[in-house]
Amino acid sequence: MNKEYIRPLAFGISAYLIATALSYLLFTYVIFNRSAQMLNPVSESTKSLDGRTAFDDTLPKTEECPLNGAMYSKPQKQWWSKHGPLGIMIENHEESRPQSGLSSADVVYEAVAEGGITRFLAVFYCQDAGTVGPVRSARTYFLDFISEYGDFPLYAHVGGANTPGPANALGQIDDYGWGSYNDLNQFSIGFPTYWRDYDRLGHEVATEHTMYSTTQKLWDFASTKRKLTNVDEDGKNWDANFRSYTFKNDASKGDRPASQTVSFDFWKGYGAYSVRWDYDPIANTYLRVNGGEKHVDKNNGKQLSAKNVVILFMRESRANDGYEGNLHMLYGTKGTGKASVFLDGKEIDATWSKKTRTARLILANTAGKEIQFNRGQIWFEVLGTGGEVTVK
Repeated sequence: MNKEYIRPLAFGISAYLIATALSYLLFTYVIFNRSAQMLNPVSESTKSLDGRTAFDDTLPKTEECPLNGAMYSKPQKQWWSKHGPLGIMIENHEESRPQSGLSSADVVYEAVAEGGITRFLAVFYCQDAGTVGPVRSARTYFLDFISEYGDFPLYAHVGGANTPGPANALGQIDDYGWGSYNDLNQFSIGFPTYWRDYDRLGHEVATEHTMYSTTQKLWDFASTKRKLTNVDEDGKNWDANFRSYTFKNDASKGDRPASQTVSFDFWKGYGAYSVRWDYDPIANTYLRVNGGEKHVDKNNGKQLSAKNVVILFMRESRANDGYEGNLHMLYGTKGTGKASVFLDGKEIDATWSKKTRTARLILANTAGKEIQFNRGQIWFEVLGTGGEVTVK
């Protein structure tokens, strides 16, 4: 064959083989990665600018959060199914505002910690809050609330009340067997899981208002150092004995009132800690006002809101444990009492009951039927039995 024909033919065959090989490699790469995404849909998660694990919000929301009934995507459920509930003590001193992470909690409990100043127990499971804080110390009644969340609920705090007596939260943590297990005390963990940020609030504050962490750092510490994920070392799931509330969809727009406001003081004369919840009928949610100002989350600048606001009237007393100023508080968290539940712009007269420390706090209406919550954040407010609430 003439050489002038052989060279073009050889070039053409070589080009064809190279193109075929490249096409095969590209096809294999696409198929492999598509298969990997199908097998591991958590790959659809991304890190947001503030370091949170975020998910594609356009995916179908078919999965119910067991803590508050909110609906999320399958990839998000696969993410939360790898850890257990995490309760974090977040303070509410005036100098600590705006706090970080409260808007991402599934459930929040608020009660007076001392001197009329309230504190939050924020419970995280179905959402990654990113930075959370300022983190403060443990109180005995918050232990009773976090104890409802499975057999080994993670509990994050910075020290705690430790005067011998009924308010000895640190002693109780040891008594419950939490010490080096599901208890995440900053005193025994430290940096980098916890750190102090003196500049986060943009103004000078006392040292006690500067401790922060992230939900992911705390879950990671529990996993790597305590061998606690969604299961313990024996393979027992955190929710083996957990009782979820029951949930319903929002009331239709035609069944929602134009407005409702719920306001109260924890203690009279402490206006900086007064609370008002303003009902938004369009979003069917309650917006929080604290000390006369919109209460926002520093992580995202959004006003705190809740789908359900529950006021628990509980026996309030001093511990009389010899602590300076007799500041340590006690609340009658076990037994029964009155409650008011606000959802869909309406008030439901209710009764709360909690048999033991680890038992679920149950709310029932006047007919004795357990209350169904709307899907979304639940906020529990703990007032003394003589507390006054204004509803307009």
